[in-house]
Amino acid sequence: MHFTENAHMSDLIHDDYRLLQVISRFGVSLGFGDQSVAAACKASGVDTATFLAVVNFIQSEGRASVDELAEEVSVAELMRYLQRSHAYFVDFRLPAIRRKLIEAIDCSAKNQITFLILKFYDEYAAEVQRHMEYENDHIHTYVQQLLDGKVPTKHTDYSVLAHQHQDNHSSINKSSHELKSIIVKYYPSDSDTQRLADTLMDIYIMEEDLFSHCHLEDTLFASAVHLLEIEVKAKAKEGGTTDNATRRNPSVEVTSEELSEREKEVIRLVVRGLSNKEIAEKMFISANTVMTHRRNIARKTQIHSPAGLTIYAIVNGLINLEEVKL
Repeated sequence: MHFTENAHMSDLIHDDYRLLQVISRFGVSLGFGDQSVAAACKASGVDTATFLAVVNFIQSEGRASVDELAEEVSVAELMRYLQRSHAYFVDFRLPAIRRKLIEAIDCSAKNQITFLILKFYDEYAAEVQRHMEYENDHIHTYVQQLLDGKVPTKHTDYSVLAHQHQDNHSSINKSSHELKSIIVKYYPSDSDTQRLADTLMDIYIMEEDLFSHCHLEDTLFASAVHLLEIEVKAKAKEGGTTDNATRRNPSVEVTSEELSEREKEVIRLVVRGLSNKEIAEKMFISANTVMTHRRNIARKTQIHSPAGLTIYAIVNGLINLEEVKL
């Protein structure tokens, strides 16, 4: 199911209980009654487009079109979501499972296996924490510079960081699989079976949650940052300043601006069905410049889809109906 801003927020939870965590990590409180997604997000100061992008990405098991979703998101809002997710795993979920694990197994001195299992879990938790600290200290610092309109000098490209990022994700997934295997195969027979099974279920659920989190970082977040990086570097090359931080941060008020003649021409060509590459060739500009124009158009008009731009162009006399590619 693809959710829209008009859907009831409660329907998200009824359709997929995993979205409870998404709602919480965006800072949207429960008790929203029959509010729509748009109304609930607005009440909590959350960017609706970014919220829906994450919801539809997770609900589709990561099969949603990343390129389309990346065009819609606020990188600043998405990064705040990821940072809250890190805090959830490190400060709440991992310690809670450790407490349940201690309750489930015999930790007396006579049973060395339990100590080894607990030690393995602590090493796994420490690995997750190190990875998330790396993301906060390096990945997000780099992205924040882009949001501030600056070209980071420490690294020449986001992919330099992302490669290490993905390697860490792969290592965490392997460690999680090994942890489950050890508990299933070698847990002490004198442990509380019911408690241990319950704890193991928590580990499985956390693993799925963590995998989804990592997959979102490797795909949707990476794609959105890549688009942001292209724009900031293009602006820097032209010797201008970037309004990227304002456009990408929904907490900053965006005022209505007039479209330039170049932006109006881009709208005409989009409505006629031309791709970014075709528009670039038609206007004798680079594809990156076309993307910059399209982002400025979206910011100024608050319209992101070709269908919406078609209606805008017709209403504002930018194009005749017979010119529209239906």
